[in-house]
Amino acid sequence: MIIVTGGAGFIGSNLVAALDIVVVDRLGTDDKWRNLAKRGLADIIPPEALPGLIAANARDIGMIFHMGAISTTTERDADLILASNWRASVDIWALAARHDLRLIYASSAATYGDGARGFDDDPSPEALRRLVPLNPYAWSKHLFDRKTTGAAGRGERVPAQWAGLKFFNVYGPNELHKGSQMSVVPQFHAQIVEHGTARLFRSHREGAADGGQARDFIHVDDVVAVMLWLHDHPGVNGLFNVGTGVARSFLDMAHAIFAAMGREPSVTFVDMPAALRNHYQYFTEARMQRLRAEGYDRPFLTLEQGVADYVAHYLAAPDPYR
Repeated sequence: MIIVTGGAGFIGSNLVAALDIVVVDRLGTDDKWRNLAKRGLADIIPPEALPGLIAANARDIGMIFHMGAISTTTERDADLILASNWRASVDIWALAARHDLRLIYASSAATYGDGARGFDDDPSPEALRRLVPLNPYAWSKHLFDRKTTGAAGRGERVPAQWAGLKFFNVYGPNELHKGSQMSVVPQFHAQIVEHGTARLFRSHREGAADGGQARDFIHVDDVVAVMLWLHDHPGVNGLFNVGTGVARSFLDMAHAIFAAMGREPSVTFVDMPAALRNHYQYFTEARMQRLRAEGYDRPFLTLEQGVADYVAHYLAAPDPYR
């Protein structure tokens, strides 16, 4: 048995597509259920049923992929985020350790804050202490990273295998339920279909070009490949970045989408909302040496390859779901 919390979400549902598993999630009243509509599942249960499931089936559980979280970076209710992202994660960690289970969990590149301290997935207490997350979501992920690495460093009882994955800017099928928190790929694609142009933020930083703000964009298939590799390598433990290791600009992204749609680029620059300007990351790029040193040698899709696949097979298709 493999358990995926948040299995109906963006990354979780893409992982589910590659496995026969138990999904732990809430589907709500939007179209999130469609992320699972093509899958056969062993079961789907609400989060509060997870402890009982683990207790009753511990000997049969091969892995827990903990992807469930409030992932809205603009959520301001810190108590809600702590309950969903911190408390639930601590409880799952404790269950995995108690029953000697394997656990892969979702962290985030948001833990690096504004990036001034770099993007090195150094798990040492000193390195983690220097990071300054910019919002409650990022802080909740960082807090749990410090919990897990601290427990391992102190020699406490930990899961049979554990890995925290700092996901960078993930894009790909099954993210449409995320609304304003979707990647820019479906957002730009919709703008181009409706208006013929893509809207990018102007730069509000000296020396940075309009549209030159850069991210480490990674296709969800590459994220899933990393998780499946960890499943197949139970001796690999730790905190790891999951990005391509190559930053690309939003202008690059827009051009890749136009190319995938067979259109000439047309870009409009708009002012960044004032509320974002003091908390906006102008550059992210994963340092991938630690995961590579553990033996992960699969190449990542280029931006152009990933966007072309996403547009042709999903965004431009009658059925955009995987």
